[in-house]
Amino acid sequence: MLRKKKDWMVEVFVTLKPSVLDPQGTTVQRALHSMGYTSLTGARLGKYFKLSFAANLNKTEVEKQARRMCDKLLVNPVIEHYHLKISNDAKRAA
Repeated sequence: MLRKKKDWMVEVFVTLKPSVLDPQGTTVQRALHSMGYTSLTGARLGKYFKLSFAANLNKTEVEKQARRMCDKLLVNPVIEHYHLKISNDAKRAA
């Protein structure tokens, strides 16, 4: 039985650079402290994107396109970092 090749999945994790203040993270940390989580030493917020790409592309092309999307729209390179996690379910099943 032939299995249909699965689409590529790219997870994009975006965080503020360490030198950038994170007032939302500070608010979350304070709220958690007030709830009794006093051992928490920091909280920083970020963004998460889940992107699907056609199965007929190779991993290099998927990464290239995802990085272009991040650089052009999804990430502000002045204040944010990002990293990608690329997977293809068909490869995991093999």
